[in-house]
Amino acid sequence: MKYISIISLLLLCLAVSCEGLIEPKVYSILTDANAFQSKDDAIAAVNAAYSRLKQPSGTNDSWMYYAGFQVTITDLTTDVGHAASGGDVGLMSESNWGPGNTYLAYAWQHQFKLVSDVNNALYYIPKIASLKDAEKTQFLSELKFLRSLGYFDLTNAFGPVPLMTEDSVAKSVQSPDYGAHTPPTELSKINEQVIADLEYAAKNLPANYRSNAIYPTNDVGRATKGSALALLCKLYMREKQWQKVVEVSQQIMDLKQYALYPTYSGLFEENNKWCSENIFSALSNNLVDGTEMMNHFGPINNKQVTDRWQYFAITWYFWNTFEKNDDRREMFFYDYIGSDGLHYVQPPAGQTNPPAGYYYLPNVASKKYADPKGSTTYLDGHVFPIIRYADILMSRAEALNELNGPNAESIQLINQVKARSKATLLGAAGTFTKDGLRDQILKERGWEFFFECKRREDLIRMGKYQSVVNTYLSSIGKAPRIDINKHKYFPYPQTQVDLNPSLSNSDRQ
Repeated sequence: MKYISIISLLLLCLAVSCEGLIEPKVYSILTDANAFQSKDDAIAAVNAAYSRLKQPSGTNDSWMYYAGFQVTITDLTTDVGHAASGGDVGLMSESNWGPGNTYLAYAWQHQFKLVSDVNNALYYIPKIASLKDAEKTQFLSELKFLRSLGYFDLTNAFGPVPLMTEDSVAKSVQSPDYGAHTPPTELSKINEQVIADLEYAAKNLPANYRSNAIYPTNDVGRATKGSALALLCKLYMREKQWQKVVEVSQQIMDLKQYALYPTYSGLFEENNKWCSENIFSALSNNLVDGTEMMNHFGPINNKQVTDRWQYFAITWYFWNTFEKNDDRREMFFYDYIGSDGLHYVQPPAGQTNPPAGYYYLPNVASKKYADPKGSTTYLDGHVFPIIRYADILMSRAEALNELNGPNAESIQLINQVKARSKATLLGAAGTFTKDGLRDQILKERGWEFFFECKRREDLIRMGKYQSVVNTYLSSIGKAPRIDINKHKYFPYPQTQVDLNPSLSNSDRQ
């Protein structure tokens, strides 16, 4: 009996102890009743939406929306980008994707997470009674810009997709329907929403945040009037509304906020967080919210930029198009002695087996996000440029050519960009046809914006996607795969089709 009593006492103590473990003291809890009460809550919601541009992927990688999945579905699916690592990313770089490709699923996920966070904030922030009208307008304008960016990326990649707004949140809160299948919305309707959001943002956002009453610390990186106009300009470019491109690009130039940075290499140095060329970028700091951009873009076995993976790289096919006098050609690790003592170089044409002492690189790593002077840590603080002033100058040059044929202003705008990199300038307008100048603009955009998520949309807009990519695939011994009638848009991710039968891939494979 004595032993039984002791055992009973121990079991009682254990029960009390377990009860203490499973009933922790709750100090606070966030509910519909106590959330979104103050200006600080509103700022936190807005900042959370910005963070979607660079958040971890959910697979233990600090990849960015842009520098990870967006690069994969844009540059890697053209003649520019290459991945030698195989798997789903390798299939993307060989234009051999399908609905089950992981990178399509993650791209969709990141884009819609941005939209979802924005919509929740747009629904709840107007309910904060303590907000001043100017504060409310500021926050809503930033959010509408970010939603527009999400839908611009979604429609570039997937075409018609479900259009969700703060009204969708209201409906879900009031009458939740967890089995609802929202069908894709016509592209024209999505464009209408994006244009309305961007016009609202451009009307209400400041040109910059110097001496700003709401954000008193000069918050560079937030959406501005210029960034809203720039994204509107990009949408009009996609829709080939050339006169509107000319008008909006002029408005951006008239703001007097932007100029080309003096050097191309300096523009992408890790310590150059913000400059006159940045219109909108995803900012990062290796000590606070670092990402793995250098890991993924950096060279293998390099003595300066050590322990990197060369996961995303440029094709030799594309690198060989640079002129030798172009500074942008030097933004690559194309010839170096590795940490293993081997000489890392491009393989000569037709050769696959390197001689003793050499290593033939399958592709060439870029310094754009692997600054030799930058971080040596696992996480880095590189900035990812989403829209910069050079893009607006080139967009205006293209629109003027489409409207008027070769003209002096288009040549001057293109040569501004070329001169920065000491590239050979274009001759007089009279030496070009409209088609010829369009081809020059496409080449220049490739050299200027590699790994900035522009190449695929440029090729599609100019009607060159099928011919350029298939020519590249043939050159590396791969079967030409692109049929623009099927591949203008990617297939909807299979995971989404399974959840929402309203999405169909019948015409996308």
